[in-house]
Amino acid sequence: MRDFRFEKAMLTFVRCTPALAIAVGLIFALETVPAARAQVRIDVSKITCKQFVDREVGDPRDIAIWLSGYYHGKRGETTFDKVKLVNEYAKEVRDYCIRNPQTFVMQAVETLIERTR
Repeated sequence: MRDFRFEKAMLTFVRCTPALAIAVGLIFALETVPAARAQVRIDVSKITCKQFVDREVGDPRDIAIWLSGYYHGKRGETTFDKVKLVNEYAKEVRDYCIRNPQTFVMQAVETLIERTR
């Protein structure tokens, strides 16, 4: 006596095997492809205020955080006030840059630092 359920299951398996093999192959192929990541180097000393304000080189907040770290490091300071950085200093730089679009952003920061001394 023949077991038709077994034959039907085997026939279904044989029909699906090529599709299953393709799917597994794609999964393994895509797993080995590295994620595309932009490797962008930015020379902050060449960023103009216009580029900073217009977000041409990145998020101004990220650049402001980098600038804060740079200038704190130059002064040997290892702490900073995050709230003041985001709410006050970054706003001061942005406002200065809006009024002086051709100035380099690092020059703008240095000018603002000199004003506070």
